[in-house]
Amino acid sequence: MNRLVYELDAPPLGLVERIQFAVALENLDVEVARWERAGSFAGVRGGNPGTITFTVDNLTLMVNFTSTGARHRIDGWLVPAGEHTVEVRVAEHESSTTKADDGGRFVLADVPAGTTQIVVHLVNSRGEPGRTVVTPTIVL
Repeated sequence: MNRLVYELDAPPLGLVERIQFAVALENLDVEVARWERAGSFAGVRGGNPGTITFTVDNLTLMVNFTSTGARHRIDGWLVPAGEHTVEVRVAEHESSTTKADDGGRFVLADVPAGTTQIVVHLVNSRGEPGRTVVTPTIVL
């Protein structure tokens, strides 16, 4: 019976690898942000197909992905703003890290394609490390 179910409704290719990548964070004390779907604001600023907004409690992360051939440019904004560290994890590649400016804006200009996850290491108003927020995995 299991074989029949597997043959008729097999899991998507790479699903196991994507799950393993998503849970392979060094520090598992993280909050997972939700992907906010475009709704009533579709078509207004920020509704571009390459733009995704993630939220968790009092943090909003909006990112825009621009393809530059085999790689991608990521433009992002954090609300509330702050000089938080932003890490982009891509499966089978080294992580890229940058720091958001005091307005919450950050850019990573050369991100490889693949299964990707964004990790935000928040700091408080005194610049001390705070909680860590991670997005669900996406495939660039």
